[in-house]
Amino acid sequence: MTTLLPSPAKAVSPPRPRRPRLRVCTDALAGWGFAGPFVAVFGLVFLAPIGFALYLSLLRDRLVGGTAFVGAANYGQALTDPRFWEGFARVGLFLAVQVPVMLAIALLVALAIDSGRLYGKAFFRVSVFLPYAVPAVVASLMWGFIYGTRFGLVGNLNDSFGLSLPDPLSPSLLLASIGNIVTWEFVGYNTLIFYSALQVVPRSLYEAAAIDGATEWRTITAVKLPAIRSAVAIATIFSIIGSFQLFNEPSILRNLAPNTITSGYTPNLYTYSLAFSGQQHNYAATVAIVMGVITAIIAYAVQFRGMRKG
Repeated sequence: MTTLLPSPAKAVSPPRPRRPRLRVCTDALAGWGFAGPFVAVFGLVFLAPIGFALYLSLLRDRLVGGTAFVGAANYGQALTDPRFWEGFARVGLFLAVQVPVMLAIALLVALAIDSGRLYGKAFFRVSVFLPYAVPAVVASLMWGFIYGTRFGLVGNLNDSFGLSLPDPLSPSLLLASIGNIVTWEFVGYNTLIFYSALQVVPRSLYEAAAIDGATEWRTITAVKLPAIRSAVAIATIFSIIGSFQLFNEPSILRNLAPNTITSGYTPNLYTYSLAFSGQQHNYAATVAIVMGVITAIIAYAVQFRGMRKG
């Protein structure tokens, strides 16, 4: 008689724990709760104005028929506008001269403060940064009165000492005078960027350079400057963007030199004049977008080059 043995019971794997859907929804809501305010403000103050400017750039006001859709016609007009390119060339020259001078001065000041051999370092650091706290409008007015040949410091020096100093607001010197104002305003800002980058350089690198017998100049060129290359790239990008946005200084000085500073002296001043003086809002939006795209391309090229060097 054959006895049938019972077959072994199959092992039943325990069910995998599932994450409750309610917890997933709660985590998503919590994430949007943190990111929501930023997204809302970003869309309101950044994306919405750009979208509205793009919308305006595709339209044109006509004497007969009102506003009409013209597509890319405004962009074609902007790209062939001699006044726009004249202002762009002027700003390009300003950038090519003023930005390297300003960054070189800021770098020298930052290296001097970081060296530890500067007496009154705290006072000197605050004094260099203090002009950045002065609003651009106030700084332009102050320097405008200094430049004045009839009522300012230059005029007083000419009258008191019988000098014949050149007029800083003359056509040949005006761009350099504006560059002096911008340099005075932003040297402290860039110095702060460079000095902050120097503070995080490992001290072991300096000790190794000293052991190798490196001089102070060799330490600067072989240790400090390579270590703050990213900070230099950031300051350069910010300075390029700021140069293309040049507006406050020529706008304020325009009252002191009306024959020299025209409505198209810089692209931003040209855009402002088109929108508020000429009532050409559609074309002003087009010029602003074209200038923004050019600025973004140049800034990205500088950033890409800096990343490749890094």
